[in-house]
This record gives sequence, structure tokens and C-alpha cells, in this order.
Amino acid sequence: MIEIKANTVLPAKREAFVLHTQDGLDLVGELATPLEREPRATLLTLHPLPTHGGMMDSHVLRKAAWRLPALADLAVVRFNTRGSKSAAGRSDGNFDEARGERLDVEAALDFVRGRDLPDVWLLGWSFGTDLALMYGLDPLVMGALLLSPPLRYSSDDDLDRWSAAQRPVVAVVPELDDYVRPDEARRRLARVSQARVVAVEGAKHLWVGEKAVRRALDEVVSVVAPWASPLPTTWDGPFRLADPAAG
Repeated sequence: MIEIKANTVLPAKREAFVLHTQDGLDLVGELATPLEREPRATLLTLHPLPTHGGMMDSHVLRKAAWRLPALADLAVVRFNTRGSKSAAGRSDGNFDEARGERLDVEAALDFVRGRDLPDVWLLGWSFGTDLALMYGLDPLVMGALLLSPPLRYSSDDDLDRWSAAQRPVVAVVPELDDYVRPDEARRRLARVSQARVVAVEGAKHLWVGEKAVRRALDEVVSVVAPWASPLPTTWDGPFRLADPAAG
């Protein structure tokens, strides 16, 4: 029995893939699924702002892929939006301030649809939450989880569409966020009648530290995979350790 730490990688099937956008770009990504079972639900992740280092390997999303297939029977889809770079490679194109990224989200949804993955939820973080709100309201999508939403690019019209669709929207907002704190998030998201804001005491926008990551993933799993909530903090089985510098 081991304690799950920042660089603990639990067993999963891990498959690299390339998305092809309608404007001719290739985007790199990875699908992680449970090793010996079919996934019970799916997280389609959307990463933070690439101009500030955001990528598919941004640490909360990377740890979701390292842990949740084994701990919660989830499929986790990660990819680099246009112009973003990670250890998996650089996606074609350049950052387009949430405009061309519409085609990136559409390509990711097409990939998930083509794989017939179950119960698809969007998991956006920072810039990724704007992409979820702007472009993620697809018939395939069950709902959206928003980590540290800045509500910068998404508009009231986007929020109104989610409200009309009545699909769950859960915003997990750090008490000490650099952009939008819980009270402001409640005010901005009030037009989404079904939206719920979860305030996380002591947390910051980047969810630095294992305590913060565990809280973020627990909130995600409580919505998407309640059968696995709360997540265990220990593991009895095979595992590997990633480079600590990457954690």
C-alpha cells in the first residue's frame, strides 16, 4: 500500500492520438482509459491559456489522467489546442484568442464521439472553461466542470445557452483566485439557473500542491463519478513514478 503522491502514475491504457481540425491543423493528444474495464464516464479536458504555459500536461489535468482511470473508472481525454506544446508534442497553428479554438473543441468532440466513449463531461481549467462554455454545448455532453473560471472570453449569450439547455454546470472556484473569486463567480453565473459554485478555502488559481489537486479532483469525481467519491489517497497495486520535476 502506497500513498498517492504528486508523481504517482497509476495503471491505465494510454493511447496517443492526433486530432484533425476543419481548417487543416493536427493537434496532439492522449486518451487514458481503465486497464481492465470499460470506462463508466469520460472527461474531455480543456487546458489553461497556452500563452501562460497552459497545455494538456498542466498539472491538474495530467494528474487526472494519471489517477482517474484506475481510481474512478474514467476515460480521460487530453489534447493541446492550436499552438500549444507539451511533452507529447506541439499542435499545429497558433493561439487564436478563443476564436479558431472552436474548431479544436469540435475536433475533440468528434474524436470522443467516434470512440463511443460514455457519459462525456467537459473539464475546463482557466482558459479551458471559456472554451467549454463557448463551444462545448454539444448533444454528446452531459455537463461542464469549470476549474478557476476567469469568464474572460465567454459571453452572457454563452451562459444563456447553457441555462436554456439545463445541463449541469459546476464551477470550482478558489477562495484566493487571481481573476474571479467565489462571490463574483456566483454573480456572473447567476444567469445559468442550474449552475453551482463550489468555493474552495485557501486555494489559488493554479491549484498548486497535492492538497489543492486532491480537492479539485474530488470535486470533479463527486459530479462525474460519484461511485468513486471521495477518492482514495492510497493505492495497493502496480504503479510507477514520473520525474518529480514534472509534478
